Amino acid sequence: MFLMAEKAYITPNVLRWARESARISEEVAAFKVLVSVEKLKEWEEGVSYPTIRQAQILAKAYRRPFALFFLPEIPRDFQPLQDFRVKGSKDLSTASVFIIREIQQKQVWISEVNEENNENKISFVGKYSASNDPKEVANDILSTLKIAPSNYKIGTPILEWIQKAESKGIFISRTSFIHSRLKLDSDEIQGFAIADIYAPFIFVNSDDWNAPQLFTLVHELAHIWIAETGISNGIEPEIENKEKFHPVELFCNEVAATALMPDELMRSLDKNVFRNAKDIFKESKKIGVSSFAFLVRAFNLGIIPLGQYRKLKFEAEIEFKEFLLREEEKKVRQKEKEKLSGPNYFLLQLNRNSRLFTQTVLDAFRSGFIEPTQASNLLNVQVNKFPKLEAQLYK
Repeated sequence: MFLMAEKAYITPNVLRWARESARISEEVAAFKVLVSVEKLKEWEEGVSYPTIRQAQILAKAYRRPFALFFLPEIPRDFQPLQDFRVKGSKDLSTASVFIIREIQQKQVWISEVNEENNENKISFVGKYSASNDPKEVANDILSTLKIAPSNYKIGTPILEWIQKAESKGIFISRTSFIHSRLKLDSDEIQGFAIADIYAPFIFVNSDDWNAPQLFTLVHELAHIWIAETGISNGIEPEIENKEKFHPVELFCNEVAATALMPDELMRSLDKNVFRNAKDIFKESKKIGVSSFAFLVRAFNLGIIPLGQYRKLKFEAEIEFKEFLLREEEKKVRQKEKEKLSGPNYFLLQLNRNSRLFTQTVLDAFRSGFIEPTQASNLLNVQVNKFPKLEAQLYK
């Protein structure tokens, strides 16, 4: 005698909304529960119902709480972030939707906690607007974070920027994937900022080498300083076809270039730096930017003429291709190494959650302020693994 699997009497239009808001097609959703598209449509129309197990699988695939499917009507979801991306950008994919939703959940929680605890509002959020001088905003970012691009204390500039930003209450998340089969596309989304006076949050897509990541980070800091919450993907030092770019993005790009390569620093450089692409690569690496960003900044400041800029840019493109080959070889070696030992799961989660956010949640958990399940959900780590995650914080 066969026992019938217990049915999950979900709300059909909530089930459909959960799939559509996750940007998952009917075909992919049906495949995940091993049913036909027609059967999935029946569930979404209320003709029939999935089993509890099938509904649980879909909840996991859509990254929604299982209980949400039983709500009587579609719940109010997080508001979409303003889209500052280049005109013509493709629709956000499932991976992008998931990382935005994940960061929004973290940000709302920590913002509410800070407000309830009567924490001070963060004064630099919205201190300026896009009508201000980009140089003034860049100087205020450097002054507030106590960063001197001419004298980084840490060998990798982006790590110093993250450390200094988080010391001022800005949460920084970096990752390039949701899981191994769902990766983020840097052409689609390079970063986003949530400008909140209690808990500003920045996300940086780490699917690139450090220099573009750093430029993205400082670009998003500019978004915080002018209180413009939104998604970016046109983050680059050299802008062509400016009409495709949102004015806020052009402003934040200029702030980023000015903060990372201040006028005084660029003008103080030995003229011999601009002899060839190899010297430019060495000098730009010291301050954490790409050769292209370095050259564009030098040209815009009138340090090098157009002819020299074009010549050096051509040489830099050749040098950059060689650099990418070296980077690719490093990745291959790293993957081979990870095959033996595996990637450092706790370091990946630490970067994804933000170090500051991780510490805040762990402190709340240790003090009994939040339940184990909530802490685990916020950090994407099982409670019994918290000691290993915490150990990674102090390495």
